[in-house]
Amino acid sequence: MARPPPLGELPPGYTPPARSAAPQILAGSLQAPLWLRAYFQGLLFSLGCGIQRHCGKVLFLGLLAFGALALGLRVAIIETDLEQLWVEAGSRVSQELQYTKEKLGEEAAYTSQMLIQTPRQEGENVLTPEALGLHLQAALTASKVQVSLYGKSWDLNKICYKSGVPLIENGMIERMIEKLFPCVILTPIDCFWEGAKLQGGSAYLPGRPDIQWTNLDPEQLLEELGPFASLEGFRELLDKAQVGQAYVGRPCLHPDDLHCPSSAPNHHSRQAPNVAQELSGGCHGFSHKFMHWQEELLLGGMARDPQGQLLRAEALQSTFLLMSPRQLYEHFRGDYQTHDIGWSEEQASTVLQAWQRRFVQLAQEALPGNASQQIHAFSSTTLDDILHAFSEVSAARVVGGYLLMLAYACVTMLRWDCAQSQGAVGLAGVLLVALAVASGLGLCALLGIAFNAATTQVHQDCGADLGADGPGCPVPPAARPVPLQVLPFLALGIGVDDIFLLAHAFTEAPPGTPLQERTGECLQRTGTSVALTSINNMVAFFMAALVPIPALRAFSLQAAVVVGCNFAAVMLVFPAVLSLDLHRRHCQRLDVLCCFSSPCSARVIQILPQELGDRTVPVGIAHLTATVQAFAHCEASSQHVVTLLPPQAHLVPPPSDPLASELFSPGGSTRDLLGQEEGTRQKAACKSLPCARWNLAHFARSRFAPLLLQSHTKAMVLVLFGALLGLSLYGSTLVQDGLALTDVVPRGTKEHAFLSAQLRYFSLYEVALVTQGGFDYAHSQRALFDLHRRFSSLKAVLPPPATQAPRTWLHYYRNWLQGIQAAFDQDWASGRITHHSYRNGSEDGALAYKLLIQTGDAQEPLDFSQLTTRKLVDKDGLIPPELFYMGLTMWVSSDPLGLAASQANFYPPPPEWLHDKYDTTGENLRIPAAQPLEFAQFPFLLHGLQKTADFVETIEGARAACAEAGQAGVRAYPSGSPFLFWEQYLGLRRCFLLAVCILLVCTFLVCALLLLNPWAASLIVLVLTVMTVELFGIMGFLGIKLSAIPVVILVASVGIGVEFTVHVALGFLTSQGSRNLRAARALEHTLAPVTDGAVSTLLGLLMLAGSNFDFIVRYFFVVLTVLTLLGLLHGLVLLPVLLSILGPPPEVVQMYKESPEVLSPPAAQGGGLRWGVAPTLPQSFARVTTSMTVALRPPPLPGAYIHPASEEPTWSPAATPAASGSSNLSSRGPCPAT
Repeated sequence: MARPPPLGELPPGYTPPARSAAPQILAGSLQAPLWLRAYFQGLLFSLGCGIQRHCGKVLFLGLLAFGALALGLRVAIIETDLEQLWVEAGSRVSQELQYTKEKLGEEAAYTSQMLIQTPRQEGENVLTPEALGLHLQAALTASKVQVSLYGKSWDLNKICYKSGVPLIENGMIERMIEKLFPCVILTPIDCFWEGAKLQGGSAYLPGRPDIQWTNLDPEQLLEELGPFASLEGFRELLDKAQVGQAYVGRPCLHPDDLHCPSSAPNHHSRQAPNVAQELSGGCHGFSHKFMHWQEELLLGGMARDPQGQLLRAEALQSTFLLMSPRQLYEHFRGDYQTHDIGWSEEQASTVLQAWQRRFVQLAQEALPGNASQQIHAFSSTTLDDILHAFSEVSAARVVGGYLLMLAYACVTMLRWDCAQSQGAVGLAGVLLVALAVASGLGLCALLGIAFNAATTQVHQDCGADLGADGPGCPVPPAARPVPLQVLPFLALGIGVDDIFLLAHAFTEAPPGTPLQERTGECLQRTGTSVALTSINNMVAFFMAALVPIPALRAFSLQAAVVVGCNFAAVMLVFPAVLSLDLHRRHCQRLDVLCCFSSPCSARVIQILPQELGDRTVPVGIAHLTATVQAFAHCEASSQHVVTLLPPQAHLVPPPSDPLASELFSPGGSTRDLLGQEEGTRQKAACKSLPCARWNLAHFARSRFAPLLLQSHTKAMVLVLFGALLGLSLYGSTLVQDGLALTDVVPRGTKEHAFLSAQLRYFSLYEVALVTQGGFDYAHSQRALFDLHRRFSSLKAVLPPPATQAPRTWLHYYRNWLQGIQAAFDQDWASGRITHHSYRNGSEDGALAYKLLIQTGDAQEPLDFSQLTTRKLVDKDGLIPPELFYMGLTMWVSSDPLGLAASQANFYPPPPEWLHDKYDTTGENLRIPAAQPLEFAQFPFLLHGLQKTADFVETIEGARAACAEAGQAGVRAYPSGSPFLFWEQYLGLRRCFLLAVCILLVCTFLVCALLLLNPWAASLIVLVLTVMTVELFGIMGFLGIKLSAIPVVILVASVGIGVEFTVHVALGFLTSQGSRNLRAARALEHTLAPVTDGAVSTLLGLLMLAGSNFDFIVRYFFVVLTVLTLLGLLHGLVLLPVLLSILGPPPEVVQMYKESPEVLSPPAAQGGGLRWGVAPTLPQSFARVTTSMTVALRPPPLPGAYIHPASEEPTWSPAATPAASGSSNLSSRGPCPAT
């Protein structure tokens, strides 16, 4: 049959008019757009016909290509660098991080293991000897942890971080210090003698019991060793550090302890100490000057009296610092303890991880179950472990999701009529989409797009901050690869939408479509919709890549590539599946079980509309139904089926509803292959069950559209959606920025309990102000002090105690110089130091002597006349520039505790220089100058940062301080997790609005280009905008915070929303009649595929609801489910209402010929109808159509029921008038095998 040239996207129910009917003409100025789309659809038609002709080859090559791309997953790269995932490439933060890595290396100085103790009774005071005793019990248990690996035993003293170990020339003292030097442990127990129990080192001296911190009095020890060794320098070092009696001079928490030293203040009184008073102002390590633990690091939930005295607290915290893997490797490299095990950095990391796991386990089990206190233990390794375990991609969940989708697709497309059933097509479509998703991810791997990190390595940033950074580290939400967590389900739901659309359209091919053109017709009618949705989805995800977070950018790009692969699979490979299924139906094979013949299918008989000659149709008839009863029998001689079709006509009066008269009359010839002559004149009808006859298209035609398009329903819809929009606008004001670690860690775990307690009680962050190279530090001291003062004035910066100097290297350096200058002045005044000798002076005086005579001139390096003419620090508190770098070398070498406490991290590091007061050579007088500094830092503590707005305010203040310093020539930037991870929130909303606006514009352009109708494109964009606003507002009511993850989903929602809107808009454009009629037609033909697509998306997302990862449930499942429901409501309720009110005019208008003849009543001639024509059509005339029903009665279907025949008169071949012979049709075909 010759096909008429396509004039546009025809509605699924379109029927080619009979030759007596007038042709359809183009409406007004829409001729050019319609013909352009007709050209595009012609290309799609040719593509479909070509695929159908070579369906086997196309399917084989398609599966081969997609399978080959899927193999690309074998080379997938999983990014494990936290900063590479969450810091925008090329941003100032990225540049600052790169600068830090170039100067200091990749690794942090230490990792943190923490204990938090809270009362089981909410609000109970923990500042009691009993509560502190329980804390000691847990901390002591944790400190005694040992693990055996590689044939060695590893305890805390071997792997802990030790700050500022001094270099001593006396070998005996050096070995003793190496064994005794304490670990850095920040704990409230340090206020008491019991803090010494946490230190595990010991040393041996002849004639004395083992020396431990529990019995070590450094002052007494030096007095005893004084006669045997020269320890003056070591004594001065301890005095400067204010070590004193160390722990033995502190009160005993339990004075009844038999080992409580006699030097303890409460040893003799045996009275328990006032815990609140002892902890007031914080505690100290073994050095009072350099190891001060502030209250905020130890106590949480503090309450004070009006005078500021500490009264109570609700939480205690202890932090154990361990060496980093590299430090541990370097410490034991070449050591006799590891020479036989092939010591490596990987082994060091394994040792640390094993110790951390054991630490957490024993600490949590330290207290009995009936204790009044509870312990929350934390380490970066256990956090990594739990994130790894909970965020594993569950193969069972993935398989379960796809099996559920397979079952739904199969059941949805199964039909009682085996010739119309498409269960196998549904199965094949879901499997094809699954393969397309795998091939898309494989293509991403081949393109080098990295997947997200498998673990977050929190310790690299959180652990480096004295245990205060735990709650502030915004670990990336999907610790395992986000694409592997979410993308398979999301892409499956999106991809199956188009599968349903093509399958529905394939079963609704217009009458008269030749068998060999069925696939071409299907692509011609649905290809535009599929292209629109897929292109918009790809554009949406590409726009989401504007979010400046690498992890989310990679996710967006991967989603766009996967959607592109889905598009290729749906447009190229799935039509081949449909073509093969058509061949199965033509060969009368069962659905799914295609190896078996169908017992109830008959060949499809092409019955074309015929011109009815001179028979007339009476005036006022709206619907003419010509019912043809076909009786088939098999001729024994020819083995062919002979089918005779004598006509039986009856008239249907016009319905009372004008809309129903247009909408619900059949749009074309229908074939009902349910009936057969059983050899007797007594007829029986074989009909399917009512539930089998019901479908969504029938529901839309008979129930949904008539109800929705009534005037009062439209008004109600507009009011309800307006109210929803208003509520959403209010809800959008409730959306807060941020993503805390507690949102990421699975709820119900011990790690989540710890992080919740830390977020509540210890919201502290240690940060640093980094100064770069490119300026002269020696001449910029005043600017450096001003920068420190400006930064210290920020509201979030925790000020140091009034009795303590600022904890920065420049202050420590200056104070040290002032100290040795004072010693020199005393020695000079007393005559112990002269122009030519310093040996009788003190150690500090000798150091000042050597520094004062330096000139910095290579030719004349020393000038003794300067001893009395210059000062190491002038009256303005500044160091003379000519002495700055030589003094820096001396300070770094002579004050290791002060250097460690300052956390300066100088680069390049000053050279080593050893001071020997008794050296008689002149070389000892020369001090090498340090190289100009390129990196140094000032440490700060931030507190009170609970909301993202607090972080943003602090970041802006810090950046402003650095900018102001830059005007004075000092190059500086802030460093630390708040500046690393919260920087994104400075421009996140702006970036979000920019991406959404660009995407809406792109959506408008794509829709306007493919629909060639800016009017319809505008309505689509309006609905998408409303959807995005409502989704954003609902997030506010659900308490979902705005971070990079929801931003990506919000941006992608625009593209996903196109899936629910463009089909309805396209159906409206290509229908005929009034706006109400066209909206109803659009609903009739799109309700089923759109609903099936939404259900398929929900089924794909349903598997996310079973995730153990609470973050996946809240931020992906909940948000995407709300998005799907909003899309369904807006696409099938709001958009049809808007189209029925504001929709564009139709592209095609049905016109009827006019003739001077008048319609006359029918005259029966041999059972036929007489046609006439009238000069005009009456107002009550709606449409004249011909419906031909062909009934071939096979055996009843399983589940069907038999009822008596209708009142239609029986017909036999003998009773057929000869005059009607011209109306008889016969069809011959091979007799089906029985």
